[in-house]
Amino acid sequence: MPKERILIVDDEEDILELVRFHLAREGYQLTLAATGEEALKKTKLDAFDLIVLDLMLPGLDGLEVAKALKADARTKRVPIVMLTAKGEDADVVSGLEIGADDYITKPFSPRVLTARVKAVLRRRAKAPLDDAQIITIHELEIHPGRRTVLAGGKPVDLTYTEFQLLALLTRRPGWVFTRAQIVDSVRGSDYPVTDRSVDVQVVGLRKKLGAFGHYIETVRGVGYRFKEKP
Repeated sequence: MPKERILIVDDEEDILELVRFHLAREGYQLTLAATGEEALKKTKLDAFDLIVLDLMLPGLDGLEVAKALKADARTKRVPIVMLTAKGEDADVVSGLEIGADDYITKPFSPRVLTARVKAVLRRRAKAPLDDAQIITIHELEIHPGRRTVLAGGKPVDLTYTEFQLLALLTRRPGWVFTRAQIVDSVRGSDYPVTDRSVDVQVVGLRKKLGAFGHYIETVRGVGYRFKEKP
């Protein structure tokens, strides 16, 4: 079952409970917020894989929350699924322009909500790396375009799969990837591989990284993540 962390933001208690109930059935880890201010506070305390965000919120509205999230380096890559009322077409356009990934119009079907959430999470897990963007974290320097890795200033020779795995984890430090997500991202959904194969790749990658290998953490029963803080 999926273990991704989702923040649900809505000031209507019945909607909040409806979304929570149906996403909980899918196995997601859920956090709730009733205001925009509360949502932003919670994103500073925890890392989320997706945010379900109502646009009509008291105080700081959904669009302002989305702007704040996209302006923050820590949350700018977190996908947002907006909840909107009918007749809010202009707000939908504004939200998508800000960087929201999808929207659902109220009243909505729980099945549609679940399907949209799953689709957005799949797309984000498979999102290609920017080959020109160098990833730098914990004395590691990963260059997707050149496919080179420096650990403490020294080059590390990785296989294709090991490099893809490392780039995936370091692109979103602190976030947990399931083995299925790793397989989809590294080789594609049609690649015949088992959970054990992923584990073997991780063991090899840790060994090659030497003193830096411990940054790849095992999340028991779920998958792997790259440690966010030293």
